[in-house]
Amino acid sequence: MPFDGLVLSSVCNELENKLAGGRIERVYQPGKVELQILIYKPGARFRLLLSADPQNARVHLTSSPAANPAHPPLFCMVLRKHLEGGRIAAFHQPGLERVLVIKVDSRDELGFPAEKHLICEIMGRHSNIILYDPSTKTVVDGIKRYTHAVSRFREILPGRPYLFPPAQDKLDPLALDEEQFRRACLETNLNTPLPQVLQRRFAGLSTISCREIIYRAGLSPDMPLDQCGDYELRVIWDSFHRIFVEAGQGRFANSLATGKKGELLDFAALELSHLGSGNKHGEMNALLDCFFTAKSNQERLDREKRTINSLLNKKTTGLDKKLNLYSRDYDDTAGAEKNQLYGELLTANLYRLQKGRLLVTLENYQEEDLPLVDIPLDAALTPVENAQAYFKKYNKAKRKRQALTALITQTREELDYLEGIKAAVDYATEQNELQEIRQELAEEGYLKQPLPQKRPKKKKEKQRPRPHAFVSDDGFTLFVGKNNKQNDYLTMKMAQGEDIWLHAKDIPGAHVIIRTEGKEIPAATLLQAAELAALFSQAGKSKSVPVDYTRRKYVRKPKGARPGMVTYERQKTIMAEPDEDLPDRLSGTRGQVPRPSPGH
Repeated sequence: MPFDGLVLSSVCNELENKLAGGRIERVYQPGKVELQILIYKPGARFRLLLSADPQNARVHLTSSPAANPAHPPLFCMVLRKHLEGGRIAAFHQPGLERVLVIKVDSRDELGFPAEKHLICEIMGRHSNIILYDPSTKTVVDGIKRYTHAVSRFREILPGRPYLFPPAQDKLDPLALDEEQFRRACLETNLNTPLPQVLQRRFAGLSTISCREIIYRAGLSPDMPLDQCGDYELRVIWDSFHRIFVEAGQGRFANSLATGKKGELLDFAALELSHLGSGNKHGEMNALLDCFFTAKSNQERLDREKRTINSLLNKKTTGLDKKLNLYSRDYDDTAGAEKNQLYGELLTANLYRLQKGRLLVTLENYQEEDLPLVDIPLDAALTPVENAQAYFKKYNKAKRKRQALTALITQTREELDYLEGIKAAVDYATEQNELQEIRQELAEEGYLKQPLPQKRPKKKKEKQRPRPHAFVSDDGFTLFVGKNNKQNDYLTMKMAQGEDIWLHAKDIPGAHVIIRTEGKEIPAATLLQAAELAALFSQAGKSKSVPVDYTRRKYVRKPKGARPGMVTYERQKTIMAEPDEDLPDRLSGTRGQVPRPSPGH
């Protein structure tokens, strides 16, 4: 994540223009290391986000309010005491360091003017947000407190002197000439690739910014320093100097790089032309808000997926053990028919048998060549009792086999059901899809139902599942259910009798409907629908998947069947190749076009 000094410089410039002179109305601390500050200026209100998260440390304006805890944390209370009602005097960034100082004119407990500084240090896992009193040059408090036991360089505790983070021995690009630049580069290990040379020697640059500078110089990012001569150093300096001249004048080509499918890749305070993808442009604060909102949503989606998959894996592991146990016990009943045969042969030959024998050899009249069969006997039992004992063993094994057959069938069905849930989790791309899966798992008893509220609120209208919709190249509407609730609603409620229904053959996955509207379906549309059914199935990564299709009127949901489970007849099968680009090529009518997540 390239939140470097250049990005912070661009953010600082924008905040100075927008927020200087603004009044701090309220301070919130929605997360352990995150703040949101509401700032008012005549005609507008702004929400400033500050985060000291190790992976996502940043400062920018945001349009997304966060849920706040019922009781504000101590640091939030301290900030409210010292900053609320104050006016922002200025934003300051020392050089191109990743440190932003927000100077606030407020008042002390006696009502006298008092200046406070809110210092945001964006340093990866060492990031922090610190309230500083310049009159005493001490720390008022920090969102992360630590002593010399954690950092030998400084302490962040109330009343301790404040020291800026230790210098990184990097040169300020804004105060360099070409000779100093060359000398700094050549002091680096000669085997170092050029982007790393720039990042190690000069402040304010992330890896992606350094690669862009080298790209603009027309050189390979893999080229080591020892292959550079006078020409290479000169073109690197020209590229480097041009960027920082503009930065020194407050001019930034802010960009947000996007991939082929619209996914957000990276951001920088300069044009990222070396990525060869589309770039979004605009104010740095808006681009950062867009990037981190998407990143936060994806991280939340991934966490939710891991939580659900952890539950499903635990359940399927237990079911696998049960299935192995049932199968082993079933195998133990393999001799049941032999006991039945022994009982029948003994019964047919009672007149020839006497009590006290341990073994008898009889002809097996059930086979044509009448082979001889040795039958062990209990000498303490009569021939009739021996026959009854064998029938008893047979009937016991038969009952056990019937019970085990039912248990094995039930367990396999439950495993198939949970594997289908896993597939739906894998290709879920929105929170509401996971919420539908959670609701289904709760209704099926795999998750605890939420406790009823003490005070009944106004009953909300039940939200219907929203299957995804596409339009085929031939103009036919295709619907895709991405979880069991959507599948049931799509197949049993939305689809009409003459519509075409598709599903991956014998594989958990999505129900797909082609809306026919009484028309003949072209082969190309049928293939595209089959490709969607293959893609949104457990076999979505396979090269070729068999897909069954039939009229919707031939699809039935058995009474008491689990969600998503149906039976069908008169089907045909078509082979389809899952195509991850297909959902993006077809024009969806649902809003966000779905596509499988990277983990699918």
